[in-house]
Amino acid sequence: MPYLFTSESVSEGHPDKVADQISDALIDNFLAYDPSSKVACETLVTTGQVVLAGEVKTETFLDVQSIARDVISKIGYTKSEYMFDANSCGIFSAIHEQSSDINQGVERKNPEEQGAGDQGMMFGYATNETDNYMPLALDLAHKLLEELANLRRENNEIKYLRPDAKSQVTIEYSDDHKPQRIDTIVISTQHDDFGPEAEMLAKIKDDMIKI
Repeated sequence: MPYLFTSESVSEGHPDKVADQISDALIDNFLAYDPSSKVACETLVTTGQVVLAGEVKTETFLDVQSIARDVISKIGYTKSEYMFDANSCGIFSAIHEQSSDINQGVERKNPEEQGAGDQGMMFGYATNETDNYMPLALDLAHKLLEELANLRRENNEIKYLRPDAKSQVTIEYSDDHKPQRIDTIVISTQHDDFGPEAEMLAKIKDDMIKI
């Protein structure tokens, strides 16, 4: 019996993704300056505020506020009207030294016996539906938002777009689990308020489809 399979993606400006990118930038910088750094950091973002928290064992010092602001600026949050702006948002750092108990469980004289400071359970799978082995619905959802981000930066017709967006793609599969067709595409995007609601929504829908 044919069935539908749906995947969702969020843009670089979505709060979850903003937090991920800041956390990624922090660990990249820690490892760049001290490859033996042990980093367990979390980032929380909300209106006008960023909170950096976690434990770190490292020989380097980083300006974590500057790193976070640089990430936020590159994403595109550069206007105060967004209520979240790289230059003016508050950034609170609660990053402290890794506890000796955790470090004792992680550090080993033999690197091959090194442990992990945190344990997580995840699941996933590779598929031959796409060249990058990701499920087709997820791959398409990602590509839609990558294209949307490029258009937001480069296309003067849709300058009203803001960084936060989400996409969802539903694929119909056959009985033998082969993709048959795209059933539904959803794109939801943050945007400026630029006119009467009905006209504004009609233009956004038209632009998303045609451009």
